[in-house]
Amino acid sequence: MTPELGQFALILAMLLALAQGVLPLVGAWRGNRALMATARPAAAGQAVFVAIAFGLLVWAFLRFDFSVQYVADNSNLALPWYYRIAAVWGAHEGSMLLWVLILNVWTVALAGFSRRLPEEFLARVLGVLGIVAVGFLAFIVFTSNPFARLLPMPPDGGDLNPVLQDPGMTFHPPVLYMGYVGFSVAFAFSIAALLGGALEQGWVRWARPWTNAAWAFLTCGIVAGSWWAYAELGWGGWWFWDPVENASFMPWLVGVALIHAQAVTEKRGSLRAWTILLSIFAFSLSLLGTFLVRSGVLTSVHAFASDPRRGLYILAFLAIVIGGSLLLYALRAPKVAGGKAFGLLSRETVILIANLMFTVAAAMVLLGTLFPLIGDALHLGKISVGPPYFGFLFPLLMLPVVLLLPFGPFLRWGKSEPAPLKSVLLRVVIAAVACAIVAAFFVAGQARAIAGVAAAVWCAVGTLLYVYKRWREMPRGRRYPAEMAGMLLAHFGVGVFLVGVLLSESLSVTRDVRMAPGDTQPVGAYTFRFDGVHATRGPNWHAEQGTVTVLRDGRQLGVMHPQKRTYPRGQVQTESAIDPGVTRDLYVALGEPMDPNNLEGAWALRLYAKPFVRWIWAGGLFMMLGGFVAGADKRFRAKRAAVAAAAVEPALPAAEPRA
Repeated sequence: MTPELGQFALILAMLLALAQGVLPLVGAWRGNRALMATARPAAAGQAVFVAIAFGLLVWAFLRFDFSVQYVADNSNLALPWYYRIAAVWGAHEGSMLLWVLILNVWTVALAGFSRRLPEEFLARVLGVLGIVAVGFLAFIVFTSNPFARLLPMPPDGGDLNPVLQDPGMTFHPPVLYMGYVGFSVAFAFSIAALLGGALEQGWVRWARPWTNAAWAFLTCGIVAGSWWAYAELGWGGWWFWDPVENASFMPWLVGVALIHAQAVTEKRGSLRAWTILLSIFAFSLSLLGTFLVRSGVLTSVHAFASDPRRGLYILAFLAIVIGGSLLLYALRAPKVAGGKAFGLLSRETVILIANLMFTVAAAMVLLGTLFPLIGDALHLGKISVGPPYFGFLFPLLMLPVVLLLPFGPFLRWGKSEPAPLKSVLLRVVIAAVACAIVAAFFVAGQARAIAGVAAAVWCAVGTLLYVYKRWREMPRGRRYPAEMAGMLLAHFGVGVFLVGVLLSESLSVTRDVRMAPGDTQPVGAYTFRFDGVHATRGPNWHAEQGTVTVLRDGRQLGVMHPQKRTYPRGQVQTESAIDPGVTRDLYVALGEPMDPNNLEGAWALRLYAKPFVRWIWAGGLFMMLGGFVAGADKRFRAKRAAVAAAAVEPALPAAEPRA
């Protein structure tokens, strides 16, 4: 009865979501406190039943219940227990159930930690989240039932996609979804503000920690996905502008703009309408990503579904949510717009320019992602939009952001004088140019690598100068409040990220070679010796495993074991071998035997030496940490009275520098 109980739990959850979405909104509209009070119990009840359904699906996988179609399609008797758990969200139906579970996690957390919010406002926020939950629970119940029966029950199941049988898949999707779905909270806050109309910018202070946390989770998920692609796919790349990679990157870009816009709105009351619009865009792009991944219109290693009926449902839901939100925005935004004026040289101006660049970049990625689909729909033929398009336009759009990044914190709110910035500019320029000259001696002729060093030093030195300025000028207890510390960590992470991207892409050395046992191949400063291939087995696969010894100046550095695995259904998967380091990675992927009988034991191998590639993910982790630290600022947990006062006339926080 496990599948039937799971289906029943989902139906009850959908009914409670409907109550959560309707009753509190009606109560807030009519001033009925009894109806508003139903929001929390309905949210808690919905979360309980969704958790029960999810737990029952996990149990079905763990006990090999092949009478469930979803279990039979995505697991078998040989699949290890940890991959059986990952298989719960490894395909369409389970991934949607995980989406709704995480939505409920955010909703319950909001209901539990927002007791100081005004009752009417919280009722509207939870009501909006309830409506979103209704849409997705109806999608699961009516089109994507993970508990559908398969009769007669087969003696064994299929298999989880071998590409997904990687430790990263046990945590990458849940963390990514925490960010994806987390933007629903910022969306709910903005819609509640539009419905209320009289709270002005007070709602932003309540929304900021949730937005920072969602963005930090999304950053972590993207970093984990990038690492998974690098380690698992065997091509040595960390980003390929895959449409489904873009699906998570677009809300990330808008999320960056939203975080900065919220800071302006909360501190100065400016950009209120823009902040609401970015909240709508961030969640809308998350929903669009759901449509892209699950509609079957994309070909990607990440895509799950191939059922146009499901895609049509999501497209209709997307149109309702986005269309309704934008209509409400058009009607009500003038009531929450306004704020203090600011000069051309001010922190607001720098943030506004950066916001425009991030938003245009997201639109550029959206256009490049959808253009092949539009061309196909209009019978224009197969159109490919790939790295040449994104790789040219994206750096061009981000250049102003990188140039302005060191100076934003030094500017005053409202209006600044240019004089204090001159010394900062001089020091940053000297440091960047000096480091670029030094780098040129080591990587002569590699303009991209030299530019990467200069850009990274530009960002890092500007950030460190501001750290020193606050340490010198501010009292001990007020130097680095959490919001400020988070901003500095994230900005420093940008510099680390730039080093990783530009140095690894410009200085990487790749060799595609034929090697027999005993052959050696120089790659950069390293020598790879191929010692042959032998058979090995795993819990649900068998493989040809190579042995490659790495030497430098005749000294052995390590032994690497790339594999070519074969799974029960005959799928073949390359498992790369990586020798990591702080300043370089050595990477080997095993290809195919070079002759039918393989008498010489020769194989095709791909060898890489990738300098500073790990700095890419280190920079991402700095950004993620910055998001979490900023969201933990105690100002965001202010008492209701203080928050209400801030909504009327926000004062410049004492911790904010005047220069």
